[in-house]
Amino acid sequence: MNSQRAIFSRPTQKRLFASVSVLLLGFTGCTSLREAVKAQDSRSPLPQPTLPSANSDVEALVQMGPRVAGTPVMEQASRYLMDEFRKAGYVTAVQTFTYEKFDDQGSSLTVNGNLLKGLALRGSAAGRPTARLVVVPNVGRSTDFAQVNVKGAIAITRRGEIPFAEKAQNAAAAGAIGLVIVNNAADDFMGTLTQKSAIPVLGISGEQGKSLLEQSQPEQPNVTLTVNAGQRQVTGRNVVAHLEGVAQPQVLVGGHYDSVPGSPGANDNASGTAVVLAIARNLARTPQARNVWFVAFDGEEDGLHGSKAFVEQADPTFLKGLKGMLNFDMVGVNAQLRVSGTPALTKLAQAIDSEAVTFGSSGGGSDHVPFAAKGVPILFFHRGLEPNYHKPTDTKVDPNLLNETTAAALTVIKEVLTATPGST
Repeated sequence: MNSQRAIFSRPTQKRLFASVSVLLLGFTGCTSLREAVKAQDSRSPLPQPTLPSANSDVEALVQMGPRVAGTPVMEQASRYLMDEFRKAGYVTAVQTFTYEKFDDQGSSLTVNGNLLKGLALRGSAAGRPTARLVVVPNVGRSTDFAQVNVKGAIAITRRGEIPFAEKAQNAAAAGAIGLVIVNNAADDFMGTLTQKSAIPVLGISGEQGKSLLEQSQPEQPNVTLTVNAGQRQVTGRNVVAHLEGVAQPQVLVGGHYDSVPGSPGANDNASGTAVVLAIARNLARTPQARNVWFVAFDGEEDGLHGSKAFVEQADPTFLKGLKGMLNFDMVGVNAQLRVSGTPALTKLAQAIDSEAVTFGSSGGGSDHVPFAAKGVPILFFHRGLEPNYHKPTDTKVDPNLLNETTAAALTVIKEVLTATPGST
């Protein structure tokens, strides 16, 4: 019962244990995964026990409302997850951690006396600079900034293709004293910088920013960027589950269960959380279960705080013993499965699902990133952005995509656990 304390440098809450029967869903090998899943869906319904489906987990989390770190809703959500893991036969713990949460207290861009309200990106520096506005072409890569002179100016560029933090870094490196990011859709957006920015960074709607980006003159005088931001302390709650006595897993399966303010977060990221639960239920009565831990991370939307806390508090030998960390984020919408991470694991995932595509080397800002920084092999499952991203309308997912992602992940885990040393 002290296995968790042996792993982490700080004490965690006492775990409880419950054992019930689970349903082992069948899945195929490394070929024709998508067809196999669809075929299973089309067959006569399998006998169903009382265990919920992955989509039922999504619905339960969505009904709670926005799951914002540090709120009572997150306590409710963590209790739900612990109950579901316990029903499948796992012991559970809540790993608490604190961090300073970014708080936008009213931010805007003033152009020629016209006030354009926006949302400061979490992690932005506060400030109120006044300077010329310079349009940076494309999406704010370093090569884009090289085409214009933003020294001492406020830069404005489009959202998309590269992380927000990279845009901010490029702007600061080019000498800009502020950055405005225009949404690639008509409405506002909430964004997070995975590291603190040296300059104020504001997001505005596509509707407000379109005319600024399309100006015949690339520079506008009399522009004031206001980022009115503060910090408040928040307590986050990671939910950790594993079989009793398992102190050193070979695989860690995770996904964040928090959402942004105002969004119930069905796809982002009740979908990934539900897949983590589905994997746990499928493995519960198998030998593989004794080699796997499951973690639902909190604080991801504020800057990966839950996964950072987990890695920081973990004993280095625990991390070194991991053959893989599998992360699931936004896997309930869009048919195309995207995978990213350590080359060997990415190659394995593509061998299992030949239709999966790769994107980037690390897959952007999600909870696998702190593990990768410590040398843990990673594999990120993702299905890309969709119209309801970070909106109140993020309320539904496609159950078939949850099943498909779960089946692929189960096969990956089996292969990782049976692989010879050095092959992954």
